[in-house]
Amino acid sequence: MSRAEMDARGWDELDVLIITGDAYVDHPSFGAAMIGRVLEAEGYRVGIVAQPDWKNIESIQAMGRPRLCCGVTAGNLDSMLSNYTAARHKRKEDVYSEAGAPGKRPNHATVVYTQMARRAFPGVPVVLGGMEASMRRVTHYDYWEDKLRPSVMADAKADILVYGMGEVAIREISRRLRDGNKDLGGIRGTALFLGAKATAAADFSDCIQLPSWEALQADPKLLLRLTKVVEAQQTPYSGKRLVQMHGNRALLQEPPAFPVDGPDLDALYELPFVRAQHPAHLGKVPGFATIKDSIIVSRGCPGGCTFCGLGFHQGKFLSSRSVDSVLKEIRKLTESGNFKGTISDLGGPTANLYGAKNGHVDACMSCHRPSCLWPSICPHFGIDEQAGLDLLRGARNEPGVKHVFVQSGIRMDVALRTPEYLKELVQHHVSGHMKVAPEHMHPEVLRRMRKPAGDFPAFMEKFHELSEDCGKQQYLVPYFISSFPGCTEKEMGAVEEFLRDENWNLQQVQDFIPLPMTGSAAMYVTGLDINSEQPIPIVKNAGDRERQKRMLRPNTDPRPRGKWDGESLDHVD
Repeated sequence: MSRAEMDARGWDELDVLIITGDAYVDHPSFGAAMIGRVLEAEGYRVGIVAQPDWKNIESIQAMGRPRLCCGVTAGNLDSMLSNYTAARHKRKEDVYSEAGAPGKRPNHATVVYTQMARRAFPGVPVVLGGMEASMRRVTHYDYWEDKLRPSVMADAKADILVYGMGEVAIREISRRLRDGNKDLGGIRGTALFLGAKATAAADFSDCIQLPSWEALQADPKLLLRLTKVVEAQQTPYSGKRLVQMHGNRALLQEPPAFPVDGPDLDALYELPFVRAQHPAHLGKVPGFATIKDSIIVSRGCPGGCTFCGLGFHQGKFLSSRSVDSVLKEIRKLTESGNFKGTISDLGGPTANLYGAKNGHVDACMSCHRPSCLWPSICPHFGIDEQAGLDLLRGARNEPGVKHVFVQSGIRMDVALRTPEYLKELVQHHVSGHMKVAPEHMHPEVLRRMRKPAGDFPAFMEKFHELSEDCGKQQYLVPYFISSFPGCTEKEMGAVEEFLRDENWNLQQVQDFIPLPMTGSAAMYVTGLDINSEQPIPIVKNAGDRERQKRMLRPNTDPRPRGKWDGESLDHVD
């Protein structure tokens, strides 16, 4: 992070400079750290500039001009989501900043950092990556500005954008640049913004044409079609190249990268992370404090929920680490001087999908369903209950481990199909509160979310039965979303009635935010149901949104049955 650290290593220059909107935490949960370690393992000299002063170009120049490229990421979250609440108010805390200080990253950080790199290092290629780049790679809706925006590449003027989990793509990009090859085309999981001449000369006959930037400005309802096409092609097995015109220039997106799996996935998480924030940060980074003793065990999310960006970023195809690799990381954690005996989480996007498989049979290769679990679980979806049991039992039997908790969310529909795993989870791996995400209780709203209806009451009954069997007083912490597209106070009444009947007192609620490029954002903009494409009511007025939030707090009973003792959920996706 500094010239002094370069000197200590005997480096006269960097190969790659990574600019990130987060504080620098060397943990695999932080994208900049993962990419930095991947490049280091390939023999490159990597520097990281964390949360530079975007008003001072010298803040990214201290380590000099990088030889190969600058990597740019807004951080673990979209910068607008980091900076603003669902009510469009400035956040009072940024959990990925030192001491939680807000205001350390600019709005649209990907664009701002790229422009800084262009000015600071003329001629050095700029590579975009991370959640913000992934979710803004084509024309998208920005909720906080309440308008459509073009591809982030049109504003950022970067050389290439990496979407999704970028370890494979960044290796190929770096290799080409190292070898003097400036042609960055044809790399899976990337997008290029072609110049006018290159666009005119290009052959797009094998591409799917998305509605152009100009067409979307003229008719925003085309956003629904765009979103459904991009989502359907989010498969590495049969996904097509996509092209979207912005004037006389084309945004050309290659098919997604194949998921990293097996020994290759294990190798990523066995890179020499020190699992600490950089010493340059004197104040604690809150987002790291909550996950420093957690272990990532899987990737990908097959749920396809319309309010979530995981399917567009990590993809719907699952990959899981081996039990041996996870246990190896646990041993390394127990040997560190700061470990107190409690693993806070064994998880990923969905904890109880560890060991599950999709994309492993021929039928998956041609499938364009956005969800493997909705409207019902696909018969080809492989659930491996034993793998989950082996993981939990192996982890808690490691010397030096007192407790192993699972804090990542779980799929209740899958949990009800794996009774032994659910029993193991409830009896041994709940910290007192288990997070679950019914999201709503009205079947039509759930259908628009692509969430199953009717599972929550059955799961709730089973959870309390298993807790009682093992003599523990444990509580469920449910997430409910207010003001979702198609949800008026009438539909919200289903949740209010449920909470009142259960005498449930929620301390925090999740107010809907239409994240860029998601199906829910398309519904919010167009007023059309993503499934039927028929008109639906959209709640946008602040007063109407506030009334729906209040309906999630129908009780004054202080009993802790549904109490949530964490941070506000209005930013959770």
